[in-house]
Amino acid sequence: MKNKNAWLLSDLKNIKKNNIKVMSTFSCGGGSTMGYKLAGCEVISANDIDRKMKDHYLKNFQVKHYFENPIKELIDMDLPEELYGIDILDGSPPCSTFSMIGNREKDWGKEKYFREGQSKQVLNDLFFDYIDLVDKIKPKVSISENVKGMLMGNAKGYTKMIMERFREIGYEPQLFLINGIDCGVPQSRQRVFFCCIRKDLFKKKLELNPNETLVTVGQACSDIQQLTEEEKDYAFKLPESTKKHYKFIKPGRSYADIGNPNNGFSKFRLNKNKPSPTICASAKGSILHWEECREITTREYIRLGSFPDDYKFQTNAYAVYLIGMSVPPKMMYQVADAVCKQWLSI
Repeated sequence: MKNKNAWLLSDLKNIKKNNIKVMSTFSCGGGSTMGYKLAGCEVISANDIDRKMKDHYLKNFQVKHYFENPIKELIDMDLPEELYGIDILDGSPPCSTFSMIGNREKDWGKEKYFREGQSKQVLNDLFFDYIDLVDKIKPKVSISENVKGMLMGNAKGYTKMIMERFREIGYEPQLFLINGIDCGVPQSRQRVFFCCIRKDLFKKKLELNPNETLVTVGQACSDIQQLTEEEKDYAFKLPESTKKHYKFIKPGRSYADIGNPNNGFSKFRLNKNKPSPTICASAKGSILHWEECREITTREYIRLGSFPDDYKFQTNAYAVYLIGMSVPPKMMYQVADAVCKQWLSI
């Protein structure tokens, strides 16, 4: 019997379409795109400067316009006419300068590479570059996502400036803090969503309070516990120190609990009766199975990220990176569905 928490990209053809069109920026591998598609939207344009992300995106989705350009260049380009005044402009500017596991203030204002091979950018300015694109094409609605760290410490000043900038260019912004576990995602992942509607279209505040049934790790992965030979080959290849301490770590706890702080964030044994902790882009090799002394498999990472089982990844390692970088599709669905029904009146 099919796991009710699993889904396929091919299932999207059965979703009723709502004629709402979306332009996605900072598209990554398409986590947000899948959320919009689950809500019945058509994503007609996407953008990312990471060539591998582009390759993954176009291997899994068809899109009319793809831009492999820094967001600043889009502002100066002559874009296709149908993108001006589009229903929704979506964007998730890189969050490393606001993440609680990053350098935060130490990196603010510095030009740096988000990934090797890309152009240098001032990462904490990218959100304002995104808002300049909003100002250029004037979508009916802008939806942008970032980490919970934007609401903490000195980053709150940036958040206030972002809200003020949206108002300056003619939008009514609202801010929501949402957890993936409330959206049917078997992962605790708190994210901030800036939902903004053009002032000439504003009629009422958006209500966004997802309350889906909690999905545990065990429920999400119950039908994929029979490992393939390929999975056995990599999942059990753990460092000897990890194997040695595994039995002392209780499910749902980290290696820091036994006095090994160097492994505190990166080594975690799952509890099958609870959701997973946040999966970050560097999680490969660090999230361990709840009963077996092994890393979880790519298929298990896919389920914990609410990605479809048939998403095409180039490698196992890149699958974890991409899932860690993405908005979980089922999380994005909750936001997109509310915006479409309440603000865009499908």
